[in-house]
Amino acid sequence: MEQRVSLELRRLRESIRCGEWAEPTAGLAPGHTQANLVVLPESHAYEFLLFCTRNPKPCPVLEVCDAGDPVPRDLAPGADLRTDVPRYRVYRDGHLGEEVTDVRALWSDDLVAFLIGCSFTFERALLQSGVPVRHVEEGRNVPMYRTSVPCRPAGRFSGPLVVSMRPMAPAEAIRATQITSRFARVHGAPVHVGDPEAIGVSDLDEPDYGDPVTVKPGEVPVFWACGVTPQAVAVASGPPLMITHAPGHMFVTDALEDEQAVL
Repeated sequence: MEQRVSLELRRLRESIRCGEWAEPTAGLAPGHTQANLVVLPESHAYEFLLFCTRNPKPCPVLEVCDAGDPVPRDLAPGADLRTDVPRYRVYRDGHLGEEVTDVRALWSDDLVAFLIGCSFTFERALLQSGVPVRHVEEGRNVPMYRTSVPCRPAGRFSGPLVVSMRPMAPAEAIRATQITSRFARVHGAPVHVGDPEAIGVSDLDEPDYGDPVTVKPGEVPVFWACGVTPQAVAVASGPPLMITHAPGHMFVTDALEDEQAVL
């Protein structure tokens, strides 16, 4: 694994670890798989894993670390999940507390880290096929929305599906569906195309997470299941502690994007 780490990824991870980069990661370290982060007490880890297995579109699990171990030994054995995410969110009893760039002070031996697939991973494949990725074009964070679609509950965990949105022409949406359906481990094909209100999204200019992007005349919004869903679930379910990435500020793994695709 170590031999596959590009110089660009090494530099990015070093700049994140020392606090120089705390911005979204879309378009960074192309070729490498990006991942959402969820960290929970061990007492909640089984039920959250069950939640993920029941909701594989928004929560495709890439790796689960041993309790107390911040090193993702399969996806990035030289990394540290306490320092190598540009920005973290800390939820306590269902309430968002602080955003920080380092969670070493919060770490304990009973915490379990989950890495969940991220749609940033398939964006290079879209761009290479001529499909636009508007938030990359505009230098913005991807827009994300809480929907009216409920996830399947598991134990204490329940809440709404969160989606990310990329606008494109209808023909591009068909091509995007073909491309992303190969990437099941990073959300796969879209969950909805067209009318946002059909999934409970009332205003595309007011995302719940991220930034609004331009929707040009003749384009349709295309929605993918999003790994920010656990953050909406944290608010709905109120675990005593959940540490996550800040939306759009992903953990960039050593693994290659192509490894997440079915040929």
